[in-house]
Amino acid sequence: MKNKLAHFAIYIDDIERAKKFYEEVFDWGFSSYGQADFMQIKSEKSENGELIGALQSRKYSPLKENVTGYECSFRVENIEVLIEKVKNSGGKILMAKTAIPYVGWVAKFLDTEGNLFCGVQYDSSAA
Repeated sequence: MKNKLAHFAIYIDDIERAKKFYEEVFDWGFSSYGQADFMQIKSEKSENGELIGALQSRKYSPLKENVTGYECSFRVENIEVLIEKVKNSGGKILMAKTAIPYVGWVAKFLDTEGNLFCGVQYDSSAA
C-alpha cells in the first residue's frame, strides 16, 4: 500500500521516562534497536506486536531546533520519485536517501509550511 502512514518517531530527552509514559498511556511494547537512545515501539507488549514507531534521541533530528511533534514517515513505492516530487513542489530535502539496513530507504523533508516528514521505501536488501 503506497502513500500510507507507515511509521512515526517521537523525539525524546530521556528514553526510560518516555518509555514508561507510553507504556502507561497506550500499553505499547518496546524493543531495543541499535543505539541505547533508540527503541522500537510496538502496538502491544506481546512478541507479535506490530512495529508502529520509534522513541529516539533528539540528536537524530535533522533540524537544529527541538522537534516537539511526531515525525511521520509515509510508505512510498519509489523514494527517488518522492524526492523529485518534493523538490518540484517547493519542499526541502533535509536528509538525502539513506539506508536503514534490512529495512529500506528513508529520506527526510520539510513541506512548504515547514513541517518535517519522511518517505520510506521498504527494501530488506538495503544496507
